[in-house]
Amino acid sequence: MSTADIADEKAWYAVRCVFRWDVVDDTTYEERLTLWQAVSMSQAAARAEDEARTYAGENGLRYLELAQCYRLATGGRPGDGDEVFSLLRDSPLDEESYLDRYFDTGGEHQGTVTEG
Repeated sequence: MSTADIADEKAWYAVRCVFRWDVVDDTTYEERLTLWQAVSMSQAAARAEDEARTYAGENGLRYLELAQCYRLATGGRPGDGDEVFSLLRDSPLDEESYLDRYFDTGGEHQGTVTEG
């Protein structure tokens, strides 16, 4: 199989887009992951950004023009346990400071999971 053949095959991509919730207040942001089947990362990102602009317009949000794309390492359609996004970030912060800075700032809108 040649490189050209691989480029023409569709793969699954996860694309993370970032929004600002002006409709609620000007301090809430949303990071949203969507899945796309495309022949290239650029095609997946372009499709995701088109959808992000529509989503923002329909919900009174502002799309911040940031899209991060990740090609899923699946041979077919995504399934249980498949990794859908990965982002590596270099940081001099220790583990607790890193989590506090990027993931547990106290401003997250998150629910709790209860076992049922």
